[in-house]
Amino acid sequence: MMSFYMRDVVSIIDFSRDDLEKLFRMTDKMMPYKRGGIEVLKGKIMASLFLEPSTRTRLSFESAMKRLGGDVITVSGAEGTSLMKGESFIDTIRMLDNYADIIVVRHKYEGAARLAADIAEVPIINAGDGRRQHPTQTMIDLYTVYKLKGRIDDLTYGLVGDLKYARTAASFIMGLSIFRPKKVYLISHELLRAREEILDFLKRSGIKYEEVTNLREVISELDILYVTRIQKERFPDPLEYEKVKGSYKITLDILKDAKDDLKILHPLPKVDEIDPKVDETKYAAYFIQASYGVPLRMALLALIFGAEVEK
Repeated sequence: MMSFYMRDVVSIIDFSRDDLEKLFRMTDKMMPYKRGGIEVLKGKIMASLFLEPSTRTRLSFESAMKRLGGDVITVSGAEGTSLMKGESFIDTIRMLDNYADIIVVRHKYEGAARLAADIAEVPIINAGDGRRQHPTQTMIDLYTVYKLKGRIDDLTYGLVGDLKYARTAASFIMGLSIFRPKKVYLISHELLRAREEILDFLKRSGIKYEEVTNLREVISELDILYVTRIQKERFPDPLEYEKVKGSYKITLDILKDAKDDLKILHPLPKVDEIDPKVDETKYAAYFIQASYGVPLRMALLALIFGAEVEK
């Protein structure tokens, strides 16, 4: 547990395979407590600082802390806070550092969580910043693959949708580099291709990858299909969004050529990129994926505070 004790969680690539496997084992231990709870963090306070909209990440973190017996103080949006009076993000972090034992941060700017970690004495957890980092979502994604497939190595992955702006996709790609995927297909509209820094990262990591525009061409090869919505709120140019909206939709017709054991992941929320009929198929795993959010974050918090949990 010392590898997690009082540690910041800023980027998935700050963690080793051994770290993640340890987290997975702790998550397994937390499964019996995801409803009733286990009071191993009584007296600890988590500050939840969400300066971008969030439902699942914010509430699952808060639920996780409360299930562990801790308390939560929350800032959701800048409205009603001193940020509206002109207080800087740095000063806000300094104040929360006095009030809480750990701070969970979501921010629209890349690097905000790293800056917070440099300032605060208590651990910082990045709940999503900018277009690149969402480490705890990636931990959940990788844990889901592990539970569904029994391994993360030697599988063929397809990422489809917004690979340019979706931080969940970028973070998942970086997370795969910790393991040994067989191949990664990057499937997107030309205007939504993965950014050069992500492609460079794949090259440096030695991961075999291929960029394609047509999902049908590769669907039969995939073990995991990771779908992201096209994120209108991240487009600097509304006209660019209009060109690509509705580019991809996962339908039963597309899935007729899929492997029998293909599993579809999605970080949620989903809008119109997956036909609702797919929800009822054996391929849909995104609701299972979402159900792991609370126990995995419980496990992460417990590890950071060095809590002992018996199986």
